[in-house]
Amino acid sequence: MRIALIDPSLFTWPYDRELAAGLSVIGNETLVFGKVLPARHADAHEPLLRQHFYPAMAMPFWDRAPKSAVRALKGVSHIGSLARLWRTLWLWRPDVIHFQWCPLPAVDGRFLPLFRRIAPIVLTVHDTMPFNGAPGSSLQTWGALSVLRAFDRLIVHTDQGIERVSAHVGGSECIARIPHGLLHDESDRHVPVAAKAAADGTVTFLLFGQIKPYKGVDVFLRALSQLGPESRPRCRVRIVGKPYMNTEPLIDLARELGVEDLVRFEFRFVPDDELTAMLDDASMLVFPYREIEASGVLMASIARSRPVIASKLGAFGELLMHGREGLLVPPGDDAALACAIDRVIREPGLLEGLSTGMDALRLSIPDWGEIARRTVSVYDAARSHWSRPADASAAARPGTVL
Repeated sequence: MRIALIDPSLFTWPYDRELAAGLSVIGNETLVFGKVLPARHADAHEPLLRQHFYPAMAMPFWDRAPKSAVRALKGVSHIGSLARLWRTLWLWRPDVIHFQWCPLPAVDGRFLPLFRRIAPIVLTVHDTMPFNGAPGSSLQTWGALSVLRAFDRLIVHTDQGIERVSAHVGGSECIARIPHGLLHDESDRHVPVAAKAAADGTVTFLLFGQIKPYKGVDVFLRALSQLGPESRPRCRVRIVGKPYMNTEPLIDLARELGVEDLVRFEFRFVPDDELTAMLDDASMLVFPYREIEASGVLMASIARSRPVIASKLGAFGELLMHGREGLLVPPGDDAALACAIDRVIREPGLLEGLSTGMDALRLSIPDWGEIARRTVSVYDAARSHWSRPADASAAARPGTVL
């Protein structure tokens, strides 16, 4: 089977890469179509990636351009990129076109019927609340829910996802739940290093990932400010990730709350080879999210057997049991988060016990081969309810993508 995975901005590139590899291993010809990467990027020469979207934006001077200009160019480039992708796929003739994201639904919705003339179209709904309530532009919300009805099949990662998406598409018949696989896993790591405090009793808490409003960094800072004098000296905090919001208010809030001495802000992109070491260095990951469906960082935490403190929603609430792999708190509740942080610092052996629970959870997560097989079953269901238009079926089927 020929499979085209579409992720224009490579929002979930680690997921795309693992899924594409899994699909390829079980005998499918799979390509990921995403944005053009800088030549220095570690994945610029990834064989399964076709760098297709936003070619003009790979120029380095756009990094310094005003955000309004960047958004305008990206919107125009998105239209042109979709048109070129349609021509490319018309020639390649995939059996399934699997979208990971519709980053500009008002535009994407216009093109979807054209793509569906080539092959059945499938969408993985990574965020069942569009962009977790924090889109980069108001344009991204137009049609974000109605566009779901254009697809032959939809994939979600959680039971919460089935419930939410079925409410928008009028039922669950076209929805399949396929779990998110582990990221940054090392299959040869038979005996994971247990998460623990440092020799001096210091506990390292890590909040990692793209810095966006729904991530609850402010909630985390307010929780830290409630720690007592016995716990504060034993608390070390790293907040690391590329920012997609103004970070000055966060720095100011840390100063106002008197926690700037506890927190190390690192607003930057972190490459994969550095991420694994960062996860292993942390005692515990913190996810004070206001909203989430599934989380790649959570799956990386599980792969490294790192326990978590997380808001009880989405994949956190469904995968984790409070007190077994981590501690769960109500979303937005800084007082409850403070109590969880304090408990980790003050209870001997808690970290090691949670790490052991996380390692057991790690062994229960399906591998990418199994996830690929389940995904192919969704493709088969989509193909069984789709027929190629007569004018399309008569076209040639070349074997390469230009």
